[in-house]
Amino acid sequence: MLRRVLQPLWVLLALIFLIEAWLWDHLEPVVARVVAWIPLRAFKAWLAERVDALSPAMTLVVFIVPVIPLFPLKLVGLWLLAHEYWVSAVVILVLAKFLGVGVAAFIFDVTRPKLLQMAWFDKLYQWVMTIRARARAIVDPVKARIKAMMGAARGGWSSRLLRMVQHYRKRVREAR
Repeated sequence: MLRRVLQPLWVLLALIFLIEAWLWDHLEPVVARVVAWIPLRAFKAWLAERVDALSPAMTLVVFIVPVIPLFPLKLVGLWLLAHEYWVSAVVILVLAKFLGVGVAAFIFDVTRPKLLQMAWFDKLYQWVMTIRARARAIVDPVKARIKAMMGAARGGWSSRLLRMVQHYRKRVREAR
């Protein structure tokens, strides 16, 4: 009984975790493109040289510190939410999220070898990778069922619904 009640919560948590992982995976190449576009490649090489000279503990500081300036940006987003500036708040919070994940991916790429030298960090990293695999195992069957339902519905009511929505959108545009 409890398992049945908690299953939607686990799926939701797994989805949130996978969205974070997806952002990480997809922002890393974007950051790489930005690095190629802006002269950050030289900065990355310079940073890698400096990190090689640091202890693993100091490398952790290098990993954490760049994300700290984004905290005030998130506070501004929360203030905007509290004062019902919904669009501005969402834009600020999404921007802070993308910047945070992008910067963290960039810095983690440089600092990963040193960070993984610390046993506790290596265990934490392996645990996160295990949780990610479990989250994917929870979400993948749900995604497959949704895709199967969408595939079955394509020829039926969904195409009629889509045509009806397109018809009404066209009428609204013509009325303007």
